[in-house]
Formats: sequence, structure tokens, C-alpha cells
Amino acid sequence: MIRIGVIGLFSILLTSCLKEFKSPDSTPPTALLAFVQASPDQPPLDFYLNNNKVNAGSLYYGNNINYVSAYAGTRTANFYAFGTTTGIFSGTITLNPNTAYSLFLANKTPNTEIVLLTDTLNAPATGMATVRFINLCPDAPASASLAIQGAQTLATNVPYKGYTTFMPLNGKTSYTFEVRQGTTNTVLATLPNVTLAEGSVYTIWFGGLTASTNSTDKLSLNLVTNAFF
Repeated sequence: MIRIGVIGLFSILLTSCLKEFKSPDSTPPTALLAFVQASPDQPPLDFYLNNNKVNAGSLYYGNNINYVSAYAGTRTANFYAFGTTTGIFSGTITLNPNTAYSLFLANKTPNTEIVLLTDTLNAPATGMATVRFINLCPDAPASASLAIQGAQTLATNVPYKGYTTFMPLNGKTSYTFEVRQGTTNTVLATLPNVTLAEGSVYTIWFGGLTASTNSTDKLSLNLVTNAFF
């Protein structure tokens, strides 16, 4: 689970210590980058930005990495089979200074790809939390809608790789979230009994494989905490 306070966000941006940083006389512009492994059929992975390893342990489907400081500009995200030099995927991303991002490894072999979102980390209103939804299921039928069980629909007909803005919900409240097929009542996955903390910012991502029956890569809703205030 990604969890970092807003004060920590800015202190990382201002005082980061990077492996790439070689000059003692200047501080290069940096961004923040979080990562989610949302590609369901990959082996355990290593994640590198250019030649710098980001992860400590092996990355399995559903794992994530908290915000790390990274040079701004054009960077190459490289993924290898864990502990090897066997390349799995490589893609280019552009990071702006003093900006937070979430990077998702998505889709399934041979169509593996990356999805980069800008994280607008604003403090929720008093007593509230905010939630963003992204559809990263590569083979679910049609589009996906996010709803609160027994209550309102939060997002309708979100296509693959589509996402919403951060939406306000009451904090200190328990929710069961459902992802439904298109505008039907067919429930594809649930995320039960989630209590959203006041002042926190979240991402809910939908992923997995339609035909899978095992717990590691079946259709699922997943919650990531981006920030708390």
C-alpha cells in the first residue's frame, strides 16, 4: 500500500538523495514516481529507471512501490525478470519537475505496456477522502463502471486504461466497492469493507484476467493510498 504524507512528499522532492546524482554543487529537478505492477501474467520483476534499480525485492502482480524521487525529463522504464538481465518490457516516460506520478505496468503478454498518470494530490475537504478509479483489466468485456454496493455509481463506462479524477467521499466510512460490466448490474469484482480515512487520497484499480480462477490474477479491485493530509 502506498502511503505518504504531503509534508513527506515535498521533503522528498526538495532533499532527495539519488543514486544518479553526482554533482555536490547543484540539485537537479526531480519528480515523484509511484509504481504498481498491474500486468497479470508476468514473472517476478525488477524495475529500473534508466540504469537505476527501483525495487528492493521481487515485484509480483499486484505489488506496488511507494513514491520514489526521480530526475525530471525523459526516462526509460525497464523491466527485467527478477535477478536477471532478461528484458520483459521497456518504455519511455516524461516526468515534470515537482510533480507526482503513478506508473502502472499493464496489459498481458505480448501486449505489455505502461500507463502513466499524474497524481493531483490536493487535500480533501474536512471530513472527506478522495478516490480515483482506473480500469486496467485487459480482457474484461466492454467497459467498466465503479459503484458503491447498495448506493451510487461513481464512474460509468470507463474503458481500458481510462481513469477518473479524484472524487470526494465521506471519510471514516466503510464502503464495499463494485466494478460492473458497462452499465449493467453484472458485478465483475468487489472490494469489501474498506474504511476511507479522512484526509486521504486513494486510487482504486481494476485488473486481472477474465478466465482466471486463481487468487493471484483473477479479476479484482485493488486499493492504493496515494497520500494523507
